[in-house]
Amino acid sequence: MVRRVTAALVALGSLAAAAGAWTVYQRQTTDEVPYTVVARVGDVELRRYPSAVVVETVAPSENVAFRRLYRYITGANEGETAVEMTAPVEVTRGGTPIPMTAPVEVGIHPAALTTEADEGGADGADVRMAFFLPTAYDIDTAPTPTDPTLELRAVPERTLAVRRFSWVPSDRRIQREAARLLAGLESADVAVTTEPFFLGYDAPWTLPFLRRNEVAVEVAASD
Repeated sequence: MVRRVTAALVALGSLAAAAGAWTVYQRQTTDEVPYTVVARVGDVELRRYPSAVVVETVAPSENVAFRRLYRYITGANEGETAVEMTAPVEVTRGGTPIPMTAPVEVGIHPAALTTEADEGGADGADVRMAFFLPTAYDIDTAPTPTDPTLELRAVPERTLAVRRFSWVPSDRRIQREAARLLAGLESADVAVTTEPFFLGYDAPWTLPFLRRNEVAVEVAASD
């Protein structure tokens, strides 16, 4: 009995180590949208992001949205061009932040790419999801989507207030972190200009304590 328990613990430890190594590898090999931290308000970072281009869609669920975007970056565009994945993925539902439940990386298993008819929103709220394109692209040079539900959009330079947190990004946890973000900004008299949204960096099998999750909101540049 003791041997079986010990063997099980060793196996779990090995799996945890492998998952941790994969998380490190993923982060080292996935480009991230560049930014500059211009100020801090408590545990909130004010980041200045340069102009960027995103491909985005509105769908009945985050899984449907992700599959549409994944097909785009793997060649479902007019030039049949493969586009490198860039972190993070931006997700909102009905104006409020939601968790990213699909992998935020190119290496998704093909078996996960089921038809959109298999998915639906849990509460009927539409999901808006956006993938940031590599900085080499602008709105004129980005590959044109062949899927009419996808749209390219130029994002101007902006300042985001960002609060980072770990563990599994459940709806309740994200709502709580968004409330803390807004409360901290209000107490510091920092004016926000949008609703909060969620930024996801990790695949769903990432160990909870290694996850990088963020809630963000745009603020006036003068702040």
